[in-house]
Amino acid sequence: MSKDSKKKPLSKYIRFTGIGLQMGLTIYLGSLLGEWLDSKYPNDDQLYTKICTLVAVFGAMFSVIRQVSKISKEND
Repeated sequence: MSKDSKKKPLSKYIRFTGIGLQMGLTIYLGSLLGEWLDSKYPNDDQLYTKICTLVAVFGAMFSVIRQVSKISKEND
């Protein structure tokens, strides 16, 4: 068994772990931005936090789908 065949599965796990961390960080930063906007421009419903977090979730999901499909195409 060569080194390349051992490295490839480990590399996939590291890439998927990175994708998960990136998704979590994106959503967290979106919620922080929303909280900051709510403190700067007060409103009753915390509207900026909800909107920014939702946009961050959609952005993170789009990024995950794109990266996973890229990994899938590399394996074909």
